[in-house]
Amino acid sequence: MGWVTFWAVIVVAGESLIDLVPRHPEDPLGPLAPRPGGGPYNTAVALGRLGARAAFCSRVSTDGFGEALLGGLRTAGVDTSLVQRGPEPTTLAVANVAPDGSAGYGFYADGTADRLFALPPQLPPAATALALGTCSLILEPGASAYEALLRRESGRGLLTLLDPNIRPPLIPDPDAYRARFRGWLPYVSVLKLSEEDAEWLGGTPEEWLAAGPRAVVLTKGARGLTAHTREGAEHSVPAERVEVVDTIGAGDTVNAALLHHVPSVSALAAADWPRVLRYAARVAALTCAKEGAQPPMAEELGPLS
Repeated sequence: MGWVTFWAVIVVAGESLIDLVPRHPEDPLGPLAPRPGGGPYNTAVALGRLGARAAFCSRVSTDGFGEALLGGLRTAGVDTSLVQRGPEPTTLAVANVAPDGSAGYGFYADGTADRLFALPPQLPPAATALALGTCSLILEPGASAYEALLRRESGRGLLTLLDPNIRPPLIPDPDAYRARFRGWLPYVSVLKLSEEDAEWLGGTPEEWLAAGPRAVVLTKGARGLTAHTREGAEHSVPAERVEVVDTIGAGDTVNAALLHHVPSVSALAAADWPRVLRYAARVAALTCAKEGAQPPMAEELGPLS
């Protein structure tokens, strides 16, 4: 299949925040480096850097961090006309980086701007896909607005990608969240999960596919990626070898890679999954080779077999 057509707009909805990444992971009291972040934000920036036409839909603070976040989107070529603004502070996420490069997070999200997101009246007429996930679908009152956006745009025929990107410290009632997750599935075209997310949520790709999605993509870290489709096919590719600095933003760039290759429901039906997954594996590997969420530019990727 070909690349994304020039007119298609991929809308990414959800939080933007500041990751505070330790300069010296072995020292808990060492300096922290602020980095733009948030799963949806990273996905939008990655789409822009890969050459896709993307728009970000969220509520962003008017504080200095918020201005920096908007600057990062604009530099990547992402449309910010759907961004709402507010005087509330920007969410902070303190990263804990393990020796293998994997990251955990502590969140400071009470009263922050992205929690007050309101359902927009409409998306651009050229929108063909909508991606959501992470904290934005947990923290109220914004979570209900994002959920309403998912249901509305799925009903209009947009391809929808959901990446729950589970953050247990933010989920006070795991069983209630799991029930809510199952309620989203009839409105989801592509469900992307890490193996850790899948284990936490419970269930199998077959069960999730039966509930609505047309494809389930599982990321397995150093063991690569696997796509399960409603037609019963299973496609796997290995991870690309790279010297890992950290894994921050790797899963978010996988979302971008999937959407860049599969930007609409019609494209999903004809997707060359082995090629799509190889592309996603390369994009994720290049992200892991850099500190923080730094998705690659299209020219960094090189030819894809």
